[in-house]
Amino acid sequence: MEEQQNLGELIKIRREKLAKLIEEGHNPFEVVRFDKDAYADAIKKRYADYEGKTVALAGRMVSKRVMGKASFANLLDVSGTIQLYVSRDDLGDENYAAFKKADIGDIIGVKGKVFTTKMGEISVHCTEVKLLSKSLLPLPEKFHGLKDADLRYRQRYLDLISNPEVKNVFVTRSRIITAIRSYLDSQGFIEVETPILNTIAGGASARPFVTHHNTLDLGMYMRIAPELYLKRLIVGGFEKVYELGRMFRNEGMDTKHNPEFTMIEMYQAYTDYHGMMDLTEKIFEYVAKTVKGTTKITYQGTEIDLTPPWRRLSMTEAVKEYVGIDFDAGTDIEELRREAKAKGVEFEGEIPWGKLLYECFDQKVEEKLIQPVFVYDYPVEVSPLAKRKPSDPRMTERFEFFITAREMGNAFSELNDPIDQKERFMAQVRQRENGDEEAQMMDEDYINALMYGLPPTGGLGIGVDRLVMLLTDQASIRDVLLFPTMKPIAKQKGEQS
Repeated sequence: MEEQQNLGELIKIRREKLAKLIEEGHNPFEVVRFDKDAYADAIKKRYADYEGKTVALAGRMVSKRVMGKASFANLLDVSGTIQLYVSRDDLGDENYAAFKKADIGDIIGVKGKVFTTKMGEISVHCTEVKLLSKSLLPLPEKFHGLKDADLRYRQRYLDLISNPEVKNVFVTRSRIITAIRSYLDSQGFIEVETPILNTIAGGASARPFVTHHNTLDLGMYMRIAPELYLKRLIVGGFEKVYELGRMFRNEGMDTKHNPEFTMIEMYQAYTDYHGMMDLTEKIFEYVAKTVKGTTKITYQGTEIDLTPPWRRLSMTEAVKEYVGIDFDAGTDIEELRREAKAKGVEFEGEIPWGKLLYECFDQKVEEKLIQPVFVYDYPVEVSPLAKRKPSDPRMTERFEFFITAREMGNAFSELNDPIDQKERFMAQVRQRENGDEEAQMMDEDYINALMYGLPPTGGLGIGVDRLVMLLTDQASIRDVLLFPTMKPIAKQKGEQS
């Protein structure tokens, strides 16, 4: 209660200061422009170029030490902080008095000469200080840092002010996305845009968000994946396409999942899933070298080597190695179920061979895959859009790749047989009718497109947020999303508005 009262008093004082400024004809919210020509970080890194020169900077005042006729302050701009030296002799009595009344958190513009103090700190000797915007709320803990994780995510603006290093994560995120695009563009891929609102939720096994189009009186879904539209473009004659954007899945939230997330999907005609493995390695190598300068990184204390080639093993090989069950030995399905139960694999009923293999992998293997590895040849039952493996019709030419015990992406030799595709859609529809909300829907137009002929095609999807987590050493997906999905909180009694 005392903290709330103190906060209320601080806000009252700041509003009174604002009212006084307006009364005196100095409304800071009427300021529309300040021409800046320098940044804090550049001045400090290239001091020799700036020493003795007059600069104009703007940013947030994050500290202030008033010492009679002279004062020091710290200004935070997009690049970092720099010290300001402000004196009455330089500003004059009225302007210096106004500066002393300024609050921590106010946005100011300054002009002055770059110099080094007797203590050796690079600073700006101000000849002009202008209030550009008034902060009516005090910064958390007087700018000593915002530590509450929940509050950091809910009020990212405070997080960025109070923890400037957080900004570096999102600058790196932008560089990662730029690097992905740069590499694909250099390889002849075309970036395209496909619908986010769909009449059918297709392209992945996930529960969609449902919405409604009022004019058409039509139920619609937020996209869970762009796959079926992108493959329509391959049918239409494009040979290399990709889309990078937001996907929406109405599922749980944890350190690896957020209901809306960023993914990139790419499709290339006349190649297969082996070609997609090669492409995956090259993308990760290029991005890591571009952003980090190396393919050897550290994630949460573990060294990860992204240098190609990565390890490749089939799902049956992975289950044999890490679980100790050999699905290629021709063992009776009943015996395989008993072996799986004995190993602690959980499942219900008379689960078929393919789903049992996948459950063994999903429950017991994924958590052990720390270094980059491709796991390929997935059962047909869990791969409704992938081409069957000619040498083993129980399997598909599909892979997922894993780093730090996380699935980072998914790829296929795309199923281009319209008859087989329709049968698999129908099987998915039956699963949906039996209560599986993540099963896929029938897409008759996509079947129609396949009837015209989809060339042999490789497709690949990569979770961009997880890649950013890896390259910025962040443990939670919320730390790489500027505004992660949060449960609303009830307004507290006495909270200021």
